[in-house]
Amino acid sequence: MAHLLQSLALALALALTAAAQNKPFSHQQHLAMKLACTTCHQTISQSTKAQDNNLPTAEACKSCHTDGRAPNAPTARKVDRFNHQLHTKMGNLAPMIRAAITANKYLDTKSPQHLETANNCAGCHHGIEQSQDVKTASVFPHMADCLLCHNKIDPPFSCEKCHDNVPALKPATHVANFLDDHNRKKATLDRTGCANCHGKTFTCLGCH
Repeated sequence: MAHLLQSLALALALALTAAAQNKPFSHQQHLAMKLACTTCHQTISQSTKAQDNNLPTAEACKSCHTDGRAPNAPTARKVDRFNHQLHTKMGNLAPMIRAAITANKYLDTKSPQHLETANNCAGCHHGIEQSQDVKTASVFPHMADCLLCHNKIDPPFSCEKCHDNVPALKPATHVANFLDDHNRKKATLDRTGCANCHGKTFTCLGCH
């Protein structure tokens, strides 16, 4: 009987753990508790490689949760060279991004949201404080953010400084017939965002 109860208790614990891990993770909920990002992401300030796994460990989760939960594997990254240790020392970059947008120096058609923040991490991870599902949120830095400081980089000739698989970075708008359609008279293409991949000195005549 005791063995049966132990088995049932173990099965229940495993089921609760699985349910907790499958439940959408809310950054909004956790940050509302006045937790610092480094309370959970404890390795960020020492991370010097894009390949580092900086997700919270089971031990970090255990400080509040007793059901054995822990994050799954990190989301596939698009940047192959990045140093968190260096960037976290720079403080909150949101004011600089806001200033670039105001001065029309931001090289993208889509301006980041939620830049009124005092959270140093949220300056680059836009909207992380409002994110209620880590699997669906788009909270990673925009390339236009990077180009504000890394202004010596001029894509496409220097993409390899940060990216290994450059062809995989093709935007969703660049479908099979994009080359033919994007410059037709009826096309409503805003060329502002083109500079992110084609370089700050990009001109239509460079290709046409």
